[in-house]
Amino acid sequence: MMSKAFKKTVISGLTLAMVLGGSTAAFADGKGKGHDKDRDDRDTIVKKVDYGKDVNINIKLTFDDLKGKDVEWAQRYIASLASKRVFEGYEDGTFQPRKTISRIEAITAAVRLMGLRDQAESADAKAANLNFKDADKLKQKYPWATGYVSVALQNDLFSETEDMIQPEKEADRLWATTLLVKAMKLQDQAKAKMNAKLPFRDADKIPAGSVGYVAVAIEKNLIDGYEDNTFRPNKSVSRAELAALLDRTGSQLPDHASVKGTVTGALNNNLLPVKSQNNEALNVEMDSNVFVFRNGSRVAPGDLRTGDQVLIRTYGGKAIYVEVLNTTGDPQQQTDFTVTGTLNSYTLNSKGGLATVSINQNVNNGGVQTAVYSIAPEVYISGDVSQLTAGRTLELRGKNQLVHTIIIR
Repeated sequence: MMSKAFKKTVISGLTLAMVLGGSTAAFADGKGKGHDKDRDDRDTIVKKVDYGKDVNINIKLTFDDLKGKDVEWAQRYIASLASKRVFEGYEDGTFQPRKTISRIEAITAAVRLMGLRDQAESADAKAANLNFKDADKLKQKYPWATGYVSVALQNDLFSETEDMIQPEKEADRLWATTLLVKAMKLQDQAKAKMNAKLPFRDADKIPAGSVGYVAVAIEKNLIDGYEDNTFRPNKSVSRAELAALLDRTGSQLPDHASVKGTVTGALNNNLLPVKSQNNEALNVEMDSNVFVFRNGSRVAPGDLRTGDQVLIRTYGGKAIYVEVLNTTGDPQQQTDFTVTGTLNSYTLNSKGGLATVSINQNVNNGGVQTAVYSIAPEVYISGDVSQLTAGRTLELRGKNQLVHTIIIR
């Protein structure tokens, strides 16, 4: 049996499911057609919930066309979003990860990610008057989207100077980045960082009024540059790329349908013992088609190990998505890191850039330990560099023991 706390989480998940269950999937084809409600494939979870009538909830977490190194990296993001019914596939069972995303699809996803789908699909929102030049076109061609645009407008996802929705225009990287920073309600932080120096080679192609949004997105780990250290602000966003942006954003927004905890034992009789963040002991039942993600790929539920820190998302009282966030006792799994401490000292390389940073960190016994970190050549520094002095609080973010972001507090 699961504890009362976890049952509350399950109830939240079911409530979310009912909100979404009778609605159409805006991402299916851009015209409001939903996924195929009769599909019951190996990786499709079908639930029936009795609220006076049966409602089929189809949740497909994997897709046949997620093949190829250029899109396989997005599998975790896509599965995570699909488990929340934020971003879904097509009726033929494909996701089409390489297809570019339109503005109306991205706006719809942002609204859903904010937990406002019920409001966007209400009668009042659908009947709202939209003061855009192309409002009539939207209502005629995408009637399902009227409520989403209305809610997006109320939540400042449009700028004050926009007079057109442009629903069919392809979303580019800068526009999508700005949209999601706004969805996180971080406009004030963005405005405060308009003078930031961005780390990209093509930073001069980013408009001055957008620099702060990109700077915040970097700090929040929403975006990455390309291997050639470019941002490419005008490049169209694919469905796979938007999935990554959405999931990284969603991980920093309230998620009442999920639970985080630590695995405390082996999977037994399809039950996974977990200690939640508030120290409650749970036995989580796995759905037969549960999607378990570890270290870049999907694994079997039996591969979950004691000490794994996990995020679990449920429907119908069963876990349908489990993501291993970190693994205790296996340093090779811990590639990404974030540490906070006070600056002790730093060294410079031959070009005058930072080579290493030494910080002091508090430890559990009340003492202080000193750690030295190597700095990436294209490190991004947020804050006033002149304040990089001894005793200053720093947050270091990196991958594979190499710091790529320094935030001066």
